[in-house]
This record gives sequence, structure tokens and C-alpha cells, in this order.
Amino acid sequence: MPLTLLAALLFIVGPSPSTANLAQAVQEALDRVVPMQEGPNTGEWPYEGVYRVGGKVPFAYRIGGTSIVAESIIRAPGYAESDARKAAVRRATEFVCAGITEPLLQVSTYQGGYDVRAWASCYGARFLLALAQYKVIPAGLERSVATSLAWYLDSLEKFEIPQIGGWNYARDAGAETPSATSGFMTPVCLQTLYEAKAQGHAVDAGVVERALVALERCRTDDGNVTYSTKKQARIDPKMIPGAVGRMVATETALYLAGRSDTDKIKRAVEDFVRSWDELEKRRAKNGTHLAPYGVAPYYFWFAHYHAAQAIELLPANERAALRAQLNARLWQTRSSEGTWNDRVFPRSAAYGSAMAVMSVVMPETFAPAMWK
Repeated sequence: MPLTLLAALLFIVGPSPSTANLAQAVQEALDRVVPMQEGPNTGEWPYEGVYRVGGKVPFAYRIGGTSIVAESIIRAPGYAESDARKAAVRRATEFVCAGITEPLLQVSTYQGGYDVRAWASCYGARFLLALAQYKVIPAGLERSVATSLAWYLDSLEKFEIPQIGGWNYARDAGAETPSATSGFMTPVCLQTLYEAKAQGHAVDAGVVERALVALERCRTDDGNVTYSTKKQARIDPKMIPGAVGRMVATETALYLAGRSDTDKIKRAVEDFVRSWDELEKRRAKNGTHLAPYGVAPYYFWFAHYHAAQAIELLPANERAALRAQLNARLWQTRSSEGTWNDRVFPRSAAYGSAMAVMSVVMPETFAPAMWK
């Protein structure tokens, strides 16, 4: 049975941090993250996981990780007053824009299989859209941003799974082969296209509608969301602890397109609260999809970010209690250095901190684009 809001509060481990403490934690995290920028032109915050291409962190992870961290910097308070942060975002923008010429990101050479270049298209576009949304495109880079954004959005649409719809970074071999839709990746791609449409960019409505239908196939009547599927999902409700990140992300993406409601969102958030301990068991651990729930470490901050989004779609009088719950968990998992990390790799503290920062500032920054 789903938790009531009052019961949810009982799951808080330790006190929820004060607003002042959270604000200070955000600034301290960014102070740590900005100097972590690396690469040939010091423009990157690569995401690092176990996946390698030629023994190296995939170029797509370099684009995606950089985009996520840079977005968190511009969304957090204090950006306009910090020359260091603005300089870091300029370098990141130059790197992401230059990525459109990278051979390992091209649609033309995509062959399916385990390949994360569509993930880079999604987050690369999302970052460049955020620059426009916040009116902080670095001076002199306006044309480059416009050209690159159009390229990333076009690539994202072309990476659509044929016949099935939606997106997945683990597909069957062959670019034209129908494959399973990811309940993990498709919601983020949809929100990126919603924002693009809201900003006046051309978006293929057929791509969005097929993805929505595919995403609904990933969801069961009890709200569980499969990792990936081609057909209507049938999942044991006992496996919900392994799906809570996908659940909050899916209900948010469907709600913004008029295909979910606040009751379903509330159920997903409360399942996240109830199953949080199963996420915590896998944080900063080796391995990926381990039994019994198949939870991988990289679900951790993804789930927190999308839970924070989902909370902001609930009725106003229900948000405070769940925000307190989420912030208590954020506070509990903050490192002694003032960062957050869900992997065993030190550089992934940049990604983890970025997702945590955006979760904290979600009430002030989440203005969701609807799909109409």
C-alpha cells in the first residue's frame, strides 16, 4: 500500500537540513566541481562508468557528463556573479558544440548494440536549450550554439527506435532493427523535445507520439516501469524497488503530455521513498545490475533528480513533506568533501554533485515544458 505523506516523514533518517544549510551545500559542491573540469581545453566533466570504447571513456559520456554539470552550474544561484563559473560554462559550451563533428557521435555510423551516442544527443541538446532558457549563451557563441542545438535535436530524433518508438542505449544490432524501448532513457529524451518545442524549434510530433506510446508499454497497472521492452510490460510488483527511478521519470514525462495524473505521480514518489534503502545499498558500489532488484549505482542520482521533478508536479500542499524527505536523503549521502557521488570513480563526483544540486534547486528552477 502506498505511503501517506505523514508516514513518509517517518522514513527520514536524521533531521532535514535547513534552507540555509542546503544553500551553503550547493555553493560548496559547485566550488568543488568547477575545478574538476578537464580535457585538452579544460572544457569537460566526463561521466565515468564501467563502459569503455577502445579502453577509453566513451566520447558520448564526455559530452553527456559535461552537459549535465554545466546545466547544474547555470541553474544554481550565484552564476551571474561568478566569473569562474561563467568561464567554465563557456569552455563547456565550446566543447559540446565542437562535439557535433566527432565521428563517434554521428547517426550515419551508428550500428545499434550497446552504444551511448543517443544519450549524448539528448543531454547535449538539453544543455544548449538551458543556455537559451536562462539567457546565458556565452557572448560570441550564439551562432555555434544554434547550429549545434539543431544538430543534436536532429540526431536525437534520428536515433528513435524503428517501428517500436522511444530510445535505448542498449539495442539489438543494426540501426534499423526494431528494439526494446528503455523506460530509463526515453523520459529524458521526451522532456528534451518538449523543451525544444516550447522554445520554438521544429520537433517531429510523430517521434514524440510514438515514444509516448512506447513508454506507456513500459508501465504496468501498478505503476512499475520495466528497464526495457517491446511489448506491454508484465512485472512482478515485488520488483518495484528496482524501478523507482524509472517510475518517477516516466510518470513525469507522461504527465507533461497529458497521459498521467497526480495520483500516479504521488504513487511513484511514495514508492521512491519506501524503496530508497534499496537504492542506497548500491550507491558507490562495484557491479551494475545485481540481484534481487537489478539496481545499478547509476540509478541513484537519476532517481533523486526525477523524484525532485515529480514532487513539483504534485498539489502545492503536498510538496513540503516530500521535499523534506528528499533533502534529508541528500544530506545523508553528502561526502565529507561536500560532493555527491554514486560511483566508485572520483571524477563521477562531478555528475553526482550536479544531479544533487539540481534536485535541491528544483522548486525554484523547474518550469516544465508541456507537450501539446
